[in-house]
Amino acid sequence: MKPGAVLSLLTTLLLLFGAGLPSLVAQSSEIFMIPVEGEGTKYWPRWRGPSGQGVVSNEGYPDSWSTSQNVKWRTPVPGQGHSSPIIWDQQIFITTSQQSGRRVSILSYDRNSGEHLWETQIPEGPIEATHPKNTQASSTLVTDGTLVYGSFGSRGLVAVDLEGHLIWHTDTGTLENYHGSAGSPLLYQDLLITYQDHRQDSFIGAYDKRTGENIWQTGRSGSVGWGSPVAVRVGDHNEIIVSSQRQVTAYNPTDGSELWHCDGNLFEVIPTPVVGQGLIFCASGRAGPTLAIRPGGRGDVTDTHVAWSTPRGSPFVPSPLVYGDYLYTVNDMSSVITCFEASTGTVMWQERLGSPTREGFSASPIGVDDKVFVTSDEGLTFVLRAGADFELIGINDIGARTLSSPALVDQHWYIRTEHGLVAIGY
Repeated sequence: MKPGAVLSLLTTLLLLFGAGLPSLVAQSSEIFMIPVEGEGTKYWPRWRGPSGQGVVSNEGYPDSWSTSQNVKWRTPVPGQGHSSPIIWDQQIFITTSQQSGRRVSILSYDRNSGEHLWETQIPEGPIEATHPKNTQASSTLVTDGTLVYGSFGSRGLVAVDLEGHLIWHTDTGTLENYHGSAGSPLLYQDLLITYQDHRQDSFIGAYDKRTGENIWQTGRSGSVGWGSPVAVRVGDHNEIIVSSQRQVTAYNPTDGSELWHCDGNLFEVIPTPVVGQGLIFCASGRAGPTLAIRPGGRGDVTDTHVAWSTPRGSPFVPSPLVYGDYLYTVNDMSSVITCFEASTGTVMWQERLGSPTREGFSASPIGVDDKVFVTSDEGLTFVLRAGADFELIGINDIGARTLSSPALVDQHWYIRTEHGLVAIGY
């Protein structure tokens, strides 16, 4: 074929198919947190909501409140527990620990009135030692609208129906974690996935959500950790991501085999990973590094897939927030929030939230209505304008100690305080 004919053929092919090439390329390299689908998108059915990242897409939520302003109802909650509320339809579900951890329960409340609907006690089991900021009921529940699932450390995994009837209970062994258990389980298709890093026989496991039967289990080397797994879509396949002691690891959700791992975390890790700009962001505890990792590799990707990292300043407890083009992290060891350009790691701004307090933040930030909401343990919510410039809009005082992250449904905030539940709305 003559050169001119070749050029003409290439030009024709580009005209015919070129418009589709960018979308095909984008689709093949697309990376995102697998969201809740179907009816669950209307509610708050899991840790950090339908997005899995604390991002709310609809608008109209109050950005100011106090002990009385915009408070729709307030109801007491017995015992102690720092699990975040989840919501399906008109029900709120939380966990609580009473009688020094001997009685652990799932509680349901009506989200319109705050009325207590029912309590289901978890089968008895070993009572784990806990940190002052942890309880026997710190893991957030998850629901698919049929059953509500919970992870209770050495007491195992449970599923109850929406009326509180115990459907199944699975023993996962006695755990020896020096601050107790806390990670929240993940619903992925028909599987309930959790990992437990403790002194011996650490593992990640997947269980049939209908029966509690163990489908696969993979041993892990970590000896301590309190984080939660996430499911991420990477091009043409899915990965389960765990950020824990010394390492970030990706697993095949079908059989639990390891896909890749990346070193760089510190010893103690709590924050849940978030996804944006083609990267997975993992915050390493106690003001350690934050890693921005390109997923989809194989084997040890430490030297090949870290797009950028910070040497220090990472959160110890609160998970990061990706909102728009920016990544927000709250260093709870010094009460400092940092805004990064997510794609490059460039620091856009860094500011202190209130007085410097060691371990003064536990709740993870929320992104809604182009604002970032960050709540301290003392119940102060700092309202910031999202974006490349720092702007403090206001500070809301709910009047109660708050270690849990909120749930947002139908223009209402549902906040669990140390001893109660509060609904905020216009």
